[in-house]
Amino acid sequence: VQLQASGGGLVQAGESLTLSCRVSGSISNINAVAWYRQVPGMERELVARITRNGNTGYPTSVAGRFSISRDAPWNMVYLQVNPLKPEDTGVYYCAAGRVIASVINGRVDYWGQRTLVTVSS
Repeated sequence: VQLQASGGGLVQAGESLTLSCRVSGSISNINAVAWYRQVPGMERELVARITRNGNTGYPTSVAGRFSISRDAPWNMVYLQVNPLKPEDTGVYYCAAGRVIASVINGRVDYWGQRTLVTVSS
């Protein structure tokens, strides 16, 4: 399974941004895809996840501003952030796995490329 993230860049606080993750390869056993974020000096943290049947979940810290969506499983997975805050600055990864609980806990089967988001105030 290959995951290719894109869409990062330098954006202003208050604006919106959509990240994309292209999922390819042997995807039949993938049951969840997630977005993680990492800032310098911190652990990688889950910011959104979506399951094969479309159920979504977010940590309280980003609920209401982050929205994950996908095309028919699995082709593209998107993460929309609106409005952006300076603390959203970080490296974003998409990740995938067979066991939903494992994907949520960071024990993913596949990590994708990273995309950097920088939010200026």
